[in-house]
Amino acid sequence: MDSILDCISMLGLVISAFILITGCANMVLMAVLWILYLSLVNVGQICFSVLFGKPESKGTESVLLWYVCSPGEREMTAEKADWRTAARSAMHSMNNGGVDFSTESQRWESQLLETGFLGMFLCPLWTLSRLPRSTPPSSIVIWGFRWLIFRIMLGAGLIKIRGDHCWRDLTCMNYHYETQPVPNPIAYFMHRSPGWFHQFETLFNHFIELVVPFFIFMERRMCMVHGVLQILFQVLLIISGNLSFLNWLTIVPSIACFDDRSLAFLFSSGRGGVKERVLQLQGSSEKPPIGLGCHIRRVVNISFGLLIAYLSVPVVINLLSSRQVMNTSFNPLRIVNTYGAFGSITKERTEVILQGTSSPDPNDPTAVWQEFDFKCKPGDLWRRPCFISPYHYRLDWLMWFAAFQTYEQNEWIIHLAGKLLAQEEEALSLIATNPFADRDPPRWIRGEHFKYKFSQPGGTHAAQGKWWIRKRIGPYFPPVNLQGLRKFYEDRNWPYPERD
Repeated sequence: MDSILDCISMLGLVISAFILITGCANMVLMAVLWILYLSLVNVGQICFSVLFGKPESKGTESVLLWYVCSPGEREMTAEKADWRTAARSAMHSMNNGGVDFSTESQRWESQLLETGFLGMFLCPLWTLSRLPRSTPPSSIVIWGFRWLIFRIMLGAGLIKIRGDHCWRDLTCMNYHYETQPVPNPIAYFMHRSPGWFHQFETLFNHFIELVVPFFIFMERRMCMVHGVLQILFQVLLIISGNLSFLNWLTIVPSIACFDDRSLAFLFSSGRGGVKERVLQLQGSSEKPPIGLGCHIRRVVNISFGLLIAYLSVPVVINLLSSRQVMNTSFNPLRIVNTYGAFGSITKERTEVILQGTSSPDPNDPTAVWQEFDFKCKPGDLWRRPCFISPYHYRLDWLMWFAAFQTYEQNEWIIHLAGKLLAQEEEALSLIATNPFADRDPPRWIRGEHFKYKFSQPGGTHAAQGKWWIRKRIGPYFPPVNLQGLRKFYEDRNWPYPERD
């Protein structure tokens, strides 16, 4: 399976590099790229459903306790984990507020698939000419991109107004910079902005997401104003957070708000350049011959428009519904989807810290527990928040979700612990520091739950070089070892990790 996925990825990389370097594409190449990515997403969703499915349970106690703990340890650990009841209640209220965590983390997949599908119809059917004479982009496709950015922004705005009350009382930005999935250094300082500025930010967000989208349907200048505001808004989000390539991707449909005249400054005015050739085509009275490809293209464009209109019906109904859901696909190909972001804002940041020990007894008070640091998510208090956008550390992102859920809802984290116990190279490549490198593997690994806060710039902790301060909440999952996890792995048909 790994070799097949590598081949798919390499083929996609080669085709993408060809299009990027030559500036040439046709519907065939774009369709191949779209199919390749759809296949990868479907494989990922199968894994996601397996790892995030509802765990088995035995009574009211955690299933993991039955595999790795003695009866006495089960009772002791369960008493220490009473905070999980509150976590489940919080999760239930947030899900009722429109946040489906099993889909929100996958928004980039659906949005990229829909954008790529639209991109196919921008290109000529067969030719690889950078400026095909007889097949200019259809206005149907241009409006398809405008319809996409309209749904992205309006969906995000409506889910906020219908979701967390802090969006209505203009206080959400008091928390966002600190509690977003993977903060960057700019967020560290933005978090300390005065309250009135955070209120202005929240109000401006509502204006951009709830009012500006309707500019698309107005005359040319207002449509271009919409494009400018949306692109600037995405740039602000890129600067203030590490939201993967989502914001970069959202800029793409906004470009459809501009016409040739408004984008002419981006192209060279040199003789024989693209700009001159476009002007010649637009000013020519001679109509190019209409071939078979043109007739096929017209039929395809009309069919495309009808398909988008049909698939948009449940999406529009969802937008108008008081029970709006976000980041959901109503069709298996994810051609027209619902979107949204941060319908609920976490008011406190919690982190799961994985720790390992070489001690034979995990309950020994003298056992030394050492932490595994991830590549970007908060962990080491002295490490500066990272800049990674548009790159995306998916494991770090998933750890953010896991921190305000429970490990029963995220069995994959136990799967990860087993691989770290075995010191598997593939798993170790996903983390930044391995405290057991060049030594015996850990005998036990546990998950600890901490509350994290930014240090105060200029304060005592910042003077010590700390970017974060933290306070322990309690255990996230009990100490586990490889032998104790064997039955846990077998019951889920997971390959049992073996130490080298």
